[in-house]
Amino acid sequence: MKKILLVEDDSSLSFLLADNLENAGYKIVMASDGEKAWGLFCQQNFDLILCDVMLPRLDGFSLGEKIKAKNPEIPLIYLSARGEKDDRIKGLKLGADDYMSKPFSIEELELRIQIALKRGQNATLITDQAAIYQVSEFNLDFKNLILDGPEGKQRLTPKEAALLRLFFHNPNQVLKREEILIKLWGRDDYFLGRSLDVFISRLRKYLSSDPNLKVTNVPTVGFKLETPHPNTSL
Repeated sequence: MKKILLVEDDSSLSFLLADNLENAGYKIVMASDGEKAWGLFCQQNFDLILCDVMLPRLDGFSLGEKIKAKNPEIPLIYLSARGEKDDRIKGLKLGADDYMSKPFSIEELELRIQIALKRGQNATLITDQAAIYQVSEFNLDFKNLILDGPEGKQRLTPKEAALLRLFFHNPNQVLKREEILIKLWGRDDYFLGRSLDVFISRLRKYLSSDPNLKVTNVPTVGFKLETPHPNTSL
């Protein structure tokens, strides 16, 4: 039975979600504010976090940052009445797996929970098996989220490391946008595509010290890591 931390200050919605998710086979622990949720997260083990954005005492984005800093691989889904693009993109950039605007159906929520849990399990398997990737002047320590290059070491976020690993594992090959989105987030949509563009910009900055490496756009298709030194190691 998967254990979910549900962080929602609307008690009626919280009990409704908890009741439906428990009927679907999940164990639910509820918190009504960000500080209480953080305390529960530090005391117990959870398989997934469902988190409202507008919370008392500690807002959902700040809580998500703390949670991801402590456990980068735990799936996190934001629930919010605010559906603005900037909020959705901010949540995804913080490492969230999904962002659902209220109102939403229980059936859709359950499906997105299943996808996020599956992605989390796959990420754990990848992390356990990964070692060092070497391309040109860079070494990627995927498990420890470290990129070591000509200008020193760079600490990566889990999503940055996963994206860079995908490029390092497929040098000089075109990676389709939808392929990248599905591998990293479990689905392909507009908001995740915007978030992917942000991550691509970050990787270009990290790799800029090596003139032999370049992440190029392939119009209407995706991206390609171009390098004359494509050797990688696992």
